[in-house]
Amino acid sequence: MAKRYGATFSPDSGETIDTQSNSKRPFNGKSPTHVGARSNLLFFASIPLAIKAFQSEPITMAGYLAALGCLLAAGFLTREGLKAQEAYEARKVARKPAFPRKLFGSILTGLGLGLVGAFGWGAVETVIFAILGAGLHSLAFGFDPMKNKGMDGVDTFQQDRVAKVVDEAEGHLEIMHQAMLRTRDREAQRRLDQFISTARTMCRTVEDDPRDLTAARKYLGVYLLGARDATTKFVDLWERSRNDAARISWFALLDDLEKNFVARTEKLLIDNKTDLDIEIDVLRERLAREGIRQ
Repeated sequence: MAKRYGATFSPDSGETIDTQSNSKRPFNGKSPTHVGARSNLLFFASIPLAIKAFQSEPITMAGYLAALGCLLAAGFLTREGLKAQEAYEARKVARKPAFPRKLFGSILTGLGLGLVGAFGWGAVETVIFAILGAGLHSLAFGFDPMKNKGMDGVDTFQQDRVAKVVDEAEGHLEIMHQAMLRTRDREAQRRLDQFISTARTMCRTVEDDPRDLTAARKYLGVYLLGARDATTKFVDLWERSRNDAARISWFALLDDLEKNFVARTEKLLIDNKTDLDIEIDVLRERLAREGIRQ
């Protein structure tokens, strides 16, 4: 056993750590996000254009401000496109984004820089700026996913039902996460993050096999809705009175919920393996009837 370093007023002071524990780590199942500095640079890069616009003649100023609007819209679309791509890549079964945000971000970048060339230089510079802007944007941020993933032979109606339930579940989890941030309680936040990871494991399991939706729907709907309401009420009470009894009860609730979620997810995986074993046995019998032996 190891003991965390900390003084009297340090967070989690005196907490013991079991170095042999197999409990989940806070970053298990997570990957670094690509939505951040690169997309935010698009907003900062357009600031000099705003300054230059108010140092120009009225017509030129209007052109520069229109270019500024295009560049800001391109930055917003690019950031949202990166978020959509991360959500697409995180799932084994996913539809392509309904709106190609990064593509239109490239177009708006080219249009914005083209306006800068038109009002600040000349016709040749306009074409050069527009082509370079759109091309470099596409090279820097890539293209939107253009096809559905993992949906060959999938019942689209059932998949739509799964997507609706999973989206609602993700909404409940996000509300819980945002509410817990108000407590500034790192231990409670870590505990909630662990539960969210467990719930998302069930979401991914259901997405992989939509037939599991019936068995998991109560967990992803009713149970998560109850957990969301309990969490928001606990946060409100904790902000007002720092009630330790409420905190202990909330931790106990998460423990019970997580055990149920883990058990149900394992049951879903076992059922999926049973289905696979049945398919393999049927195939072997068919091959045997055809006279094909191992």
